[in-house]
Amino acid sequence: MKYEHVEGKDKGKIILYALSTCPWCSKTRDLLSSLGVKYDYAYVDLLKGTEREQAINEVKSLNPNISFPTVAVGDKVIIGFNEKAIREALGS
Repeated sequence: MKYEHVEGKDKGKIILYALSTCPWCSKTRDLLSSLGVKYDYAYVDLLKGTEREQAINEVKSLNPNISFPTVAVGDKVIIGFNEKAIREALGS
């Protein structure tokens, strides 16, 4: 699956699964960018075919409710926009 990449400080593997129309997903991207960390993200709703299926399966493995945003910071999973949990996971 192809992710979009944002450059920044390396705080480990960070992946954001988001929807392009979700305001909480947008706030999560803004937070990650403001913290200056390197991360990858995918707008699941914009993916097609097998890529979309793969993304949904990845989200489901992390978050059985398949809700957005879902953020994986290393082995920690944060569901929804939770600034405190994101900052704690990043040590910021």
